Amino acid sequence: MKRIFIIVLVFMSYGMHSQGIDFGIKAGVNFSTLSDAAAFDNKAGFVGGIFAGINFNDKWGIRADALYSKQGAKITDGDFDLSYLNIPVVIKRRLFSKLHLQVGPQFGFQLDKKTVIPDVDSIDTKKFDLSGVVGLGLDVPLGLRLEARYVFGLSDVSDIVDFDNGKNRVFTILLGYSFL
Repeated sequence: MKRIFIIVLVFMSYGMHSQGIDFGIKAGVNFSTLSDAAAFDNKAGFVGGIFAGINFNDKWGIRADALYSKQGAKITDGDFDLSYLNIPVVIKRRLFSKLHLQVGPQFGFQLDKKTVIPDVDSIDTKKFDLSGVVGLGLDVPLGLRLEARYVFGLSDVSDIVDFDNGKNRVFTILLGYSFL
C-alpha cells in the first residue's frame, strides 16, 4: 500500500509539472523606505512565504505569493517598522529560457507597526496597502528560483500631513525553492 501511494504521488507530480503548475517557498531581504519623505532612509527587513503559479504556455504564466514582509524606514534617531502580509499577483513573461519578467498588483494587509521615533508615541497608518510590482526572475537548476523585485506603493501609508504622499518603496531580493 505504501509503495502504491508513493508511485501515485510521483505520477501526480509529473503530471502537475507537465501542466506547468508551480508551488514552493521563498525568503529574502527587503530594502524599504517611503516616497516623498526626505528624512527617511532605507531599512532592511525579512521577507518570506509561499508561492503558487501556473504556466499557460512556454512564454506566459501567472503567480501569486503569500509573503510576510518587514518594511518601513529608518530615520536618524529611530525606526518606523511595518509588518505586512503581502499578496502579489504577477503575470510572468518568459524573456529567455530561464529568465522571466514579472508585472502585477500587490495587496498588502498590515499586521503590525512599531514606531521608535523621539517625541512620537505612534503614527496612524492605513491597514491596507495597494502597490505595483515589477521584477525579474531566474529559474536555476534543482528547483531554485532567484528573484529581484521593485514594489511601488500606489496608496499612502498614512493620512498624517508629515507622511503626505508617503508610499511604500521596496526593493526585494528572494531565493525560492519549487516543490514541483
